[in-house]
Amino acid sequence: MKGDPRTTLARPDLADRRLEGVVRADRYEPAEPCVCTAPATAIRRAPEPRAEQDSQLLYGETFEILESRGDWAWGQARRDGYVGYVTRAALGPPGDAPSHWVRAVRTTVLERPDFKSSALAFLSMNSLVTVDRHDGRFVRAPGLGWIFQDHLSPIGRFGTDAASAAEQFLGAPYQWGGRESLGLDCSGLVQQAFFACGRGCPRDADQQARLGREIGPGDLRRGDLVAWDGHIAMMVSEDTVIHANSHHMAVAVESLDDARARIERAGVGKPTGCRRP
Repeated sequence: MKGDPRTTLARPDLADRRLEGVVRADRYEPAEPCVCTAPATAIRRAPEPRAEQDSQLLYGETFEILESRGDWAWGQARRDGYVGYVTRAALGPPGDAPSHWVRAVRTTVLERPDFKSSALAFLSMNSLVTVDRHDGRFVRAPGLGWIFQDHLSPIGRFGTDAASAAEQFLGAPYQWGGRESLGLDCSGLVQQAFFACGRGCPRDADQQARLGREIGPGDLRRGDLVAWDGHIAMMVSEDTVIHANSHHMAVAVESLDDARARIERAGVGKPTGCRRP
């Protein structure tokens, strides 16, 4: 079977119909689009609640199901192409196309258009919602609740500085496979920063290490990427990086020299490259 298994919706016994003639499988079936109806949910390596979390879906993101088995669905996230298992309880039928994305690092969904009303949920940056009503400073997402309008931005209106988006996550906990403000990993941080600027971005660090063009370590500037084997960071200045890392167990800013020295001492080695996306 050809293709990266992380982003190829195929197994020896079953593959996405769109891959017929591309990969070999016993049968090919059409994928069924659904959307994530939870604030965030895990994409797991196996259909078990304690299986390793490889990534996450955020609210409103589409997940295309190729196989349902019990409480689990196997399929592919449309936004970045990641393949894995998601609990069916976190998925629902697709509705109207999203009109807005969450630009705040985290926002509250309220029962009524009143800041004193009950909180129904909390959504992370880059969650996708549909807005159908305005009431003062709040907008309604049908089937969800009311959101402070300044925490949203219309689809098509994005930021321009990926490093600024990454800095909003400063202090967020480290979570392997995470893509949300409650916890994210190194590549999850980079991906969310680029999504906030309307730029596509793959999920994992080795994939991100091929973005853009290679540059020399003496040419680094804000927004550039520095990659190691299994890790990635974003420059916030010519000598400072921001990254989600297991040393701080959080998103942290530190000098590139300190990060390089510590990561090398940990046995990971020197950076494998620098990229300008």
